[in-house]
Amino acid sequence: MDRIITKVTHPVSPLLAKSKVAAYARVSSGKDAMLNSLAAQVSYYSKLIQQRPDWEYVGVYADEALTGTKDSRPEFQRLLANCKDGKIDIVITKSISRFARNTVTLLETVRELKLLGIDVYFEEQNIHSISGDGELMLTILASYAQEESRSVSENCKWQVRNGFKKGKANNMTLLGYRYINKELVIIPEEAEIVQMIFTDYLSGMGKNSIMKKLNAAGKVTRHGKAWTEEGVRRILRNEKYTGDLLLQKTYVSDHLTKKKCYNQGELPQYFVSSSHEAIIDRETFGKVQEKLKKREAQHKPTSEALYTYPFTGKLVCSICGKHYRRRIANTGSKYAQPVWICSTFKQHGKAACPSKQIPETVLYMASAEVIGLSEFDQGIFNERVQEIQIASSNRLSFVFRDGHTTEKVWQDRSRSESWTEDMRQAAREKAKGGR
Repeated sequence: MDRIITKVTHPVSPLLAKSKVAAYARVSSGKDAMLNSLAAQVSYYSKLIQQRPDWEYVGVYADEALTGTKDSRPEFQRLLANCKDGKIDIVITKSISRFARNTVTLLETVRELKLLGIDVYFEEQNIHSISGDGELMLTILASYAQEESRSVSENCKWQVRNGFKKGKANNMTLLGYRYINKELVIIPEEAEIVQMIFTDYLSGMGKNSIMKKLNAAGKVTRHGKAWTEEGVRRILRNEKYTGDLLLQKTYVSDHLTKKKCYNQGELPQYFVSSSHEAIIDRETFGKVQEKLKKREAQHKPTSEALYTYPFTGKLVCSICGKHYRRRIANTGSKYAQPVWICSTFKQHGKAACPSKQIPETVLYMASAEVIGLSEFDQGIFNERVQEIQIASSNRLSFVFRDGHTTEKVWQDRSRSESWTEDMRQAAREKAKGGR
């Protein structure tokens, strides 16, 4: 009897695809303790995700010292972008308040991710957003977190404002002083910088010249940054250098955006005379305020200066990233012509940004040409062109609203080409008079 041997094969079950998992962490203060907490969160979530065999570790997205609003958090935005690109299946976060304190922002984000099939797991509340009752629980708890945030904010505001009523300053950052044991104590080397600024201004130097002098000498601001014209102005305007305090100059509009607003009478202010040691005497400070007032009156913008031109906000310097501004070359002359110049070059000079100024006529002609018009049309220009990136070598990169880009190279006009007929006639008359 012949034996029949049959080979038995079992279908091999395919390996289950691993879920791509990322975590999001955030601290709302830049203090060392908070940043250490953030580092601990990053370490914790890295280990948590990598120890699961069914999870593929994508990374931990972490924002430092930022508020709970969505648009202000770069790592949060990067997380959402990677979710949309299909790089993430699950997001883990510590709690609702770490993800977003605004109920509307939270629900909008969770729903957006849910439509992409992405689950957000809130560890502290043990909630999966993709579950059936997840959104209901999130709505309730997010509302509670938002109200708790508002309550904490109001309590903090009350403490600060109550201190103002008693003439007590809140903790502050000010060049020339340190806030030690609730007192402003002079830092001599910084006080010298403050005194130099006041002395130079009274001697006739402008804010821009003082700024350049400080930067050239390697002097930095209280935060270790390079000086700006606005930074010099704030020093010259600050009454604290006379030993006085004007409290509640600014206030926070609400607990969600934490936007700082200048107090224009919305809240009371409190003036404290001789609260601390002065760096600048009151007579010098008064003279500086008078000079500032006169100069600002001379350069007060007119209605014409506030006019928005077709290229306002459209021209971006490819070297430093700042916008170009309009100015009139040969001011006061009958040959005055409008040109556009990088704001960094205008403010800090060629060393900061070696960009070139562009005649406005060149911009009009180049814009009309790339759009395909015989002459410039502002309406069509605004409708089609998003911005013009200005690079070196006289290159203009037109970025259109539909996403495409067109480059245009403009030519420097020779000296003779840039002269008008009036300019040529004036030169002839001058030559005749010199004979």
